[in-house]
Amino acid sequence: LASMLPVLFTASILSACCLPAGSCLSHDDLRERKTEFAIRLYQHVARAGNGSSLVLSPASVAASLELLQLGAQGNTLAELRDALGYSILGKALLARILLVAIASRCAASSDPGFRPVCAVLSAPPPSLLRADGSVPGVSLESAASPLNQVAVVSTMYFKSTWQKTFSFLDTQILPFTTAEGSTLEVPTMHHTAEVNYGQFRTASPEALSVLELPYVGEEISMFVLLPGHNGSSLSHLESHLSAKAVALWANSLKRMKMEVFLPRFSIQSNFDLKTAFSAMGITDMFDPINADFRGISEQGGLYVSEAIHKAKIEVAEDGTKASGAAAMVLLKRSRTPVFKADRPFTFFLRQANTGMQTSTSRSRTI
Repeated sequence: LASMLPVLFTASILSACCLPAGSCLSHDDLRERKTEFAIRLYQHVARAGNGSSLVLSPASVAASLELLQLGAQGNTLAELRDALGYSILGKALLARILLVAIASRCAASSDPGFRPVCAVLSAPPPSLLRADGSVPGVSLESAASPLNQVAVVSTMYFKSTWQKTFSFLDTQILPFTTAEGSTLEVPTMHHTAEVNYGQFRTASPEALSVLELPYVGEEISMFVLLPGHNGSSLSHLESHLSAKAVALWANSLKRMKMEVFLPRFSIQSNFDLKTAFSAMGITDMFDPINADFRGISEQGGLYVSEAIHKAKIEVAEDGTKASGAAAMVLLKRSRTPVFKADRPFTFFLRQANTGMQTSTSRSRTI
């Protein structure tokens, strides 16, 4: 039987990261490369998503690839380095346990020559774990079978509270226009608050609106990217995302009082990342002949049979799961500027201290 070797992350892996050529990266360079990886992964997954809503955790996927780097050699290692944009020279975990519980599991054959590169590194806060030690909101059944060599499963479940919560009494049923032009009636949260907001010109005809909604502690924020009403599609915006653009938007927002309307929703996704990885140049590790993981098993022949990613996010009035039915509420007209996410938008969770994108998502229908 395959033995399960759990790897639990409570935040990002901080490693001695260098370029494939050998020169070490500065903090800013590493942040940009991690963001670029997150965006490229998101774009590849989104293209295969047929326009559906999705949630993805680039941080947990990158962590899995970083772990594989530790046991990879030859061209397999080179492909992992090139896809990530950096190489791992050491392991050190971010000591500060915060709001994101990322769990990765490597299931491997019980071959006596197997070296356990994947080992327990840290544990998430007890409040985020079930009695059996698993992360709530996602299933962590083994992807391995007796015939599999290595199966990589990465998951993300986000749980937090808004710095300024939305009142359940202000939630109302409002129209949401889908990408196809149809209209849905959805529960929409509302409040007026001091927020960070900005409008930016992109390649599309209209300005892009960017809103930051911080969670308690302001160490992680949700950034909502909303295309204009006319002539701006979410797909067009997604295709023009870049690390430099994201950094510019995040650092150029202005503090202002604003009315915020945001749908209440939950998105859960389950991906096989083989296609996305192949498009990013990671192919050898899936090939029983070409895969080189001699850093894990001296006997060779070890390869990755599956690369599964599961993620879930819930956006509600208190920042976590909603309770109670939505009510129809009439609101007074206001001269306060309005941010109204009543059409397809994308959003990401970003750590303030590292600039790392923990999760990237899009909502086309609620």
